[in-house]
This record gives sequence, structure tokens and C-alpha cells, in this order.
Amino acid sequence: MMAFMNTSSSADKLSPSPKNTEKSFDKINVAKKVEDCVENLKIDFQHDEELVYKVYYNLDFVWIPAGEVVFKLSDEGNQYHLEAVGRTYDSYNWFYKARDDYNTYVDKNTLLPTFSTREIKENRYKLYDKTAYDQINKTAYYERGPAKDNIDKRGNLSFDACMYDVLSIVYYARTQSYENAPVGKEFPVKLTLDQEVYSLKYTLAAREEKNIKGLGKWSTLKLSPQLITGKVFTENAKMKIWASDDDNRIPLMIESPVAIGSVKVVLKSWKNLKYPTTAKKDN
Repeated sequence: MMAFMNTSSSADKLSPSPKNTEKSFDKINVAKKVEDCVENLKIDFQHDEELVYKVYYNLDFVWIPAGEVVFKLSDEGNQYHLEAVGRTYDSYNWFYKARDDYNTYVDKNTLLPTFSTREIKENRYKLYDKTAYDQINKTAYYERGPAKDNIDKRGNLSFDACMYDVLSIVYYARTQSYENAPVGKEFPVKLTLDQEVYSLKYTLAAREEKNIKGLGKWSTLKLSPQLITGKVFTENAKMKIWASDDDNRIPLMIESPVAIGSVKVVLKSWKNLKYPTTAKKDN
């Protein structure tokens, strides 16, 4: 689901320079607006919004149900708490077992992250990562290791203005104004992942009607994000995202090749959306 995820990119990588900033894991409020970050954004989400996705893995033209990802948003005063939890099905665990948890706190005025954690358990690979962001001074402090009680790396990171992470960037893309955007328009984004800083973009590839498995026909925005290539995405991999062409702009379906085979992510259910799903053609 995280459209810009994974490591070692052919995308533009910005060189971070460590600084001796004070260690802190407080969820820092972004005290002043970062005007360049919020221009043309419509930030207005409903408390307890939930999106549930079913993930399919394709190998040799066979689509195998692999698991589910649940996205939740909570309104916590001057911040949103974003959460994504991914689990493979028991029937799929023999092939690949995943238990992933992402949590990010973002400023409600900008969606810029103030604090985030990632806990990843995929087969034998394990990672715990937490980062505190100071968006005003453009610095971050991070700790990471195989587990929460086994931290083996700490450090500081400097970055440019308007820096997002892999979870907040999903919601940032939903707040963009697409009404008057021509097909082919590129939207630049900056994000941090695994203590690297990336300058990326995604493209409005088309406006089209799309049949979504189990949900019928929708008016959609077809988006094509630039990927961070590495263990999951190959250099020439192309991801396609269909989002509802209404005020919610929820991702409806994602198709992407991976290192071996391909994946498809399909919206299964939703609740507590801020606006009616007017893009659904058979409402």
C-alpha cells in the first residue's frame, strides 16, 4: 500500500547531513504554517476513518489472496494519528508471513509528521524504527534495531522543508487539488525512509471509469508514482493507483510488479468517510 516504499533508490536521493540535535521523542507541534506545504491542499478528515484492503499476490497468472491492510485515522486535537496494520492470512503464512505496524502522528494543518514508528516482522526479517521530527528546524532523531528492546542504531537527520514519511504521504496525496489538473501533471513529494531522504514525484496519468472487484464501477483518478527501487521494486517497475474521483480521493485499487510476480491491492470496505462516495457510479 505504501506507494513510495522500500530502499536503495534510482530516484533523486538528497544527501542528509547529521547534526548534533537534542534527542527527543516528543510529538512536536508544528507551531507555524509551512505555506509551501499546504498550498492547494484540502485537509479535512473524519475521526475514526477506516479503510480495509485485500492484498492479492500473482504468480504465473494465478491470483492468490495473501492478506489484508487496515488504515485508520484518529483525530487527536491538533494532530491526526495515522495507523496502518498489515497481516498475511494464515493460509498464506507458509509461503510468506508478514506482521507490519505503522504509526505516524501528523500536524493537522500540514499533515507533516511529528513522530512515527514502524514495526516490521516479515519471515525472519525484523525491524523496529521510531523517529521524532522537528519540522521547523528540519531535523529528526531516530532509533532503530531488530526490536523495540534491541536498538542498535541511533542518529540525527537533516532534511529540506515539507518532508513526509511513507504513511503521511498517502494522506497528503488525498488532499491535493485535482479538479483543474491536466492529465500528465506531475506532483513533487519529499519523504524520508530508512534514514534516507528522497525527492520523488507522482503523475496524474488519466481520468477514467474503472470496475473495482466487489465494488462496481467508479469514476477514478489514475495515478502513477515514482518508486524507490530495491529489494521489492525493480528499476523499471510501474505502479498504477486508481483513487476515487470525489472529495474523499480514497485509493480503490493498486497494481504493481514486485521482484518476483506482482501484487494487487483492492479496497474491501470503508467507514466514517468525511464525504459521500459520489464517484461510485451505481450509488
